[in-house]
Amino acid sequence: MTELVARLAGVGLLALLGGFVGFLVGSGVGAPTLTAVVGASAGASLSVLRDAVRRRRFMNWLRHPTEAPAPRNQGFWGEAGYRVERAARQLEQRAVGEQVRLAQFLSAIEASPNGVMMLDAGDQIEWCNSVAADHFGLDPQRDRRQYVTNLVRAPVFVSYLQSNHYADPIVMPGAGYHGTLSVLIRPYGEGMKLVLTQDITERERSEAMRRDFVANVSHEIRTPLTVLSGFIETLGQLPLTEVERRRVIELMSQQTNRMQTLVADLLILAQLEGSPRPTADRWVSLQKLMAQVQADAQALSGGRHDLSFGLGDGVELAGLESELLSAIGNLVSNAVRYTPAQGVVQVRWTDRHDGGGELEVVDSGVGIAKEHLPRLTERFYRVDGSRSRDTGGTGLGLSIVKHVIQRHGGELEIRSELGKGSTFKLVFPALRVRHGHTSVAPETAVAEVPASAQNNQTSDRLRIDA
Repeated sequence: MTELVARLAGVGLLALLGGFVGFLVGSGVGAPTLTAVVGASAGASLSVLRDAVRRRRFMNWLRHPTEAPAPRNQGFWGEAGYRVERAARQLEQRAVGEQVRLAQFLSAIEASPNGVMMLDAGDQIEWCNSVAADHFGLDPQRDRRQYVTNLVRAPVFVSYLQSNHYADPIVMPGAGYHGTLSVLIRPYGEGMKLVLTQDITERERSEAMRRDFVANVSHEIRTPLTVLSGFIETLGQLPLTEVERRRVIELMSQQTNRMQTLVADLLILAQLEGSPRPTADRWVSLQKLMAQVQADAQALSGGRHDLSFGLGDGVELAGLESELLSAIGNLVSNAVRYTPAQGVVQVRWTDRHDGGGELEVVDSGVGIAKEHLPRLTERFYRVDGSRSRDTGGTGLGLSIVKHVIQRHGGELEIRSELGKGSTFKLVFPALRVRHGHTSVAPETAVAEVPASAQNNQTSDRLRIDA
């Protein structure tokens, strides 16, 4: 209202000014009234013309938007141009802000370890992150606006997508690799769908390992229990001679010891997995460990093997004595068990250039075929089940060794070839190794490995990184 009054006042002022000028001009020619009217009309017309020019400039700016600012007119059209320009700039800033937030949102989805794919109402791909593209074998840019069923043709996925029942996820093989995917669809908006994928290969493998572990434990315990049950029934029902009775009791004792060893190894594994990593401020003498392992190995061998030990004078390892003793003891006992009589078993310590050290257990035993090396540290994995049971193994020894060396920041390396012996090496980092004042050079503390044992090693290596 105020703007209208101001514009009318402006027109009136120019009309009065034009009329006054016309009156003055008309007074000189004897027609003051006529010239006054003409002057007033001219003044009003000039005001209208000026307003029309400003309106035209404003409309041209609206019809052809550019980065140029609105016309800086005075009055109504100047105010209108300023307000429209300000509103446009605010809308532009909000649009830029929304684009930034959308880009951040898509970046967050892109960083997700799970796959995300958006489908429109016609099941065309609107967008997908790189993880989903990898899971389904898609190209995130090229395959946009493509029908997903033309690109992902797994029958289980197509049936799931078309079923309209998305309460539970499905499991399907991934594209281009042997993994397993969990796929879940969630409807949103007007007929649109969100496809969520997760690589569950490791979870499936862990579940399979858990099932195998339970089955193996059950089998390992059931076998001696069956034997014990049969012997107990025999003792209760059959008259036995003293020799037979002693033999039965001896066999029962063996099966009992087998179960006790199995349970002890299981408890050790549970303790290793559930306790924190040993600190690096508790030092254990390697010489003390080797002396105890040597005594146990000699008792197990009974003089049937050529045993050679480097006692590691002056070397100390940071960690738990019980765990280190268990790891070294398992490697040495395995070497003795799987090396035929008159064979060689050698244990030696070697300093590394980086300040760490290596404890090697070398044997001239039966060796291990190449295809078995990657699975040796799996629980209950046996190269030869009957041979392992005959030697008193539980199938858990190398699993214990692997956990111990990983907890101490090291590596387990294995080299072997069928019929040509094996080398098991524990590699300790520099943080876990130090030398006392009485240390001697490793080559003076360890006897040389026989050439035959050295030549029997192959380059097949299993390295388990901590």
